[in-house]
Amino acid sequence: MGFTGFSPEAVAFYEGLQADNSRTYWQANKAVYESAVRAPFMALLDELEAYGPFQVFRPYKDVRFSKDKTPYKENIGGYGESEGGAGFYVAFSATGMFAGSGYYSMASDQLERFRDAIDSDATGAELAQLVAAVEKAGLRPGAMSELKTAPRGYPKDHPRIELLRRKGLMAGREFPLAKWMYTKAAVGKVREAWEVAAEMNAWLDLHVGPSTLPPEDWRR
Repeated sequence: MGFTGFSPEAVAFYEGLQADNSRTYWQANKAVYESAVRAPFMALLDELEAYGPFQVFRPYKDVRFSKDKTPYKENIGGYGESEGGAGFYVAFSATGMFAGSGYYSMASDQLERFRDAIDSDATGAELAQLVAAVEKAGLRPGAMSELKTAPRGYPKDHPRIELLRRKGLMAGREFPLAKWMYTKAAVGKVREAWEVAAEMNAWLDLHVGPSTLPPEDWRR
């Protein structure tokens, strides 16, 4: 069955989880999660298969190194990656939806290529223009993390220092809870957010691309 929208029941499930993030609540409402949250979310991803294949994140948190010991994530999220390397992320929660794309976090080899291309006047100026266009269209650029100062070997007054400080580059849009989320229109909203960043992502695919490091080195 195709995606027809999320339901008020899905919102109520996450509102309840926010109020009682416990195994007791989860076990009592797991069937609601499967039918009202996971099933329509999977249908949404099916509609967006051109950006996949997608993986859906587990609902359980890794709390080993976190001060917040609540066991469950208060949203459902999915991630796909293009052959060129750009990633596509979408999430749903009680407060609305989020859609973002790009390179949220880069491995060391990607980061080296990223900074080299930003430093070059031709390719760096082009990226700055693409990021400005994305912002003008209503998306917010971001990254998993960024340096507080210039990377080693780059001047602090570099004309594109804000981009150089980032350890990745993505652009996303927060959608507050709205009636269209209960309809098929959600597919178009997510797709539009990803397409707005298409030229920026094409730049990243061309000048950065996927990491060639083995997984153990990538994590470093």
